[in-house]
Amino acid sequence: MATTRKIEVFSAGCAVCEETIEMLVNAAGSSCEIIVQDMKDTRIAERAKSLGIHSVPAVAIDGRLVGSGRGVDEQALRAAGLGQPL
Repeated sequence: MATTRKIEVFSAGCAVCEETIEMLVNAAGSSCEIIVQDMKDTRIAERAKSLGIHSVPAVAIDGRLVGSGRGVDEQALRAAGLGQPL
């Protein structure tokens, strides 16, 4: 049984992606595991496509897309569980 939330950030390594990763790290706390998914990897890109991701950065929490592109909003992420225990 998982004890932490799985936070995936799909990134192309751009400045906006790096800002999103930094925001996630600062907001997540110990209740979340942050995984940076490199969109340059074709397997990751296929997974992103299956989640409905069309722009980066994009964030999925526990396998569910929560925000993407410039629309990654910390309040929406927190409402979806960012920084909260399971």
